[in-house]
Amino acid sequence: MTDEWFARLYQTAYRRVVVSAYAFNGNLSDAEEIAQEAFAIAYSRRRRVQAADNPEGWLHTVAINLARRRWRRRTTLDRLLRKEIPPQPVPPPDWVGEHQELHAAIRGLSDDHRAVVVLFYLADLPVDEVAAVLGIAPGTVKSRLSRARAALAERLGVHSEVGHGRS
Repeated sequence: MTDEWFARLYQTAYRRVVVSAYAFNGNLSDAEEIAQEAFAIAYSRRRRVQAADNPEGWLHTVAINLARRRWRRRTTLDRLLRKEIPPQPVPPPDWVGEHQELHAAIRGLSDDHRAVVVLFYLADLPVDEVAAVLGIAPGTVKSRLSRARAALAERLGVHSEVGHGRS
């Protein structure tokens, strides 16, 4: 395997991996660090990554797992230190633009719902792969996606015109 393959993967996927990490945690510098760490891990395992059915999906999986771990550590540390001063908001990057409200709504979801939304919609992984990444059943992924969509619709003030009642 040549490093050219990995360089092409980096060029095509880096920004999307950053977007996924940003959607998960809402901090651009953390998202960039997470993406860089995911690529470093991928480079150290490049034979496995190249053999994967979806190398970019593999990267998104690693990035989301890193983001989840970082989020847990931060919330645990914040609780332990009982921070009184909330972190100062960081302005979103230009590419967030009109989607800022959506990203904020995604960050407001529970960890489980945020993970399936980011992997399914932003990383563009199919339900079966999202299930494999998260170690849950495909039906659970579908259920969480449904609940997450409902929560996002409520947060964003979007209401479906199609009824959800039983016929």
